[in-house]
Amino acid sequence: MRYGIIDMGGGFRGIYGAGVYDRLMDQGIVFDMAIGVSAGSANLGYYLAGQRGRIKRYYNEFNMRPEYASLHNYLHTHSFLNLDYIYSTLANTDGEEPLDHRAFMASPCRYEAVACNALTGKARYFDKSEIRLNHYDAMKASSALPVYCRPYVIDGVPYYDGGIVDPAPVERAFANGCDRVVLVMTRPRDFRRTAHRDRMDANLIQHRYPQAAKTLARHYLTYNGSLDAAEEYAKQGRVLIVAPDALDGMSTLTRDLPKLEAFYQKGYHDAAAIAVFMGR
Repeated sequence: MRYGIIDMGGGFRGIYGAGVYDRLMDQGIVFDMAIGVSAGSANLGYYLAGQRGRIKRYYNEFNMRPEYASLHNYLHTHSFLNLDYIYSTLANTDGEEPLDHRAFMASPCRYEAVACNALTGKARYFDKSEIRLNHYDAMKASSALPVYCRPYVIDGVPYYDGGIVDPAPVERAFANGCDRVVLVMTRPRDFRRTAHRDRMDANLIQHRYPQAAKTLARHYLTYNGSLDAAEEYAKQGRVLIVAPDALDGMSTLTRDLPKLEAFYQKGYHDAAAIAVFMGR
């Protein structure tokens, strides 16, 4: 039996995932494949490296800094989130929270980070071979949320957040040999998107990146279809959806420490279902 895990990301709501991964590390649970979307790509990197507690600090300490996310960043760089600060300044070997690249690469778990090619609107799946020491560009590309960030450029190609093209890549995990998949969400499992926000954001990038705009305008359909399919697989016992029962005031950019801590604890608690799902 081969098991996969998918992290859908979700901005600062990702602290829910921090709770999930800390519990998995406490229990010594590993997977055969991990696919990260948006901030989920970095969450899974630290999880595969076995760095307990590191993910949580990103959400309840570092994200409070203006260098991490601020209007100042947006006015000066056109990116509210400073992806280079998050995934280079902090994560490099000389940073405050370096990713243990050696442990990450040594993990037997296959890894992919999903991004959207801004020129074609198609998905790009970066694997471990494309993530070098102190060069975590794949995670930056996967996290470049349209409107909030400029597309992140790798080898001359601009990329947007992978969530707009493959928000819940369950089919990808199955196609790569997984028999069962854990899907980590940061919204309640019954949440479904509406067209308005995605179409509004698509209009803002339409002129420069028309293909990405088309993909973004259909995001609500892609997201809702992916979650509906995941629910069907869950009924078959092939997918376990790990999701908070309520947001409890959490939003994509929440910086309220008590709310962040409560969401972390919720993730830690809910992760108990994973060991049962995997027969541990």
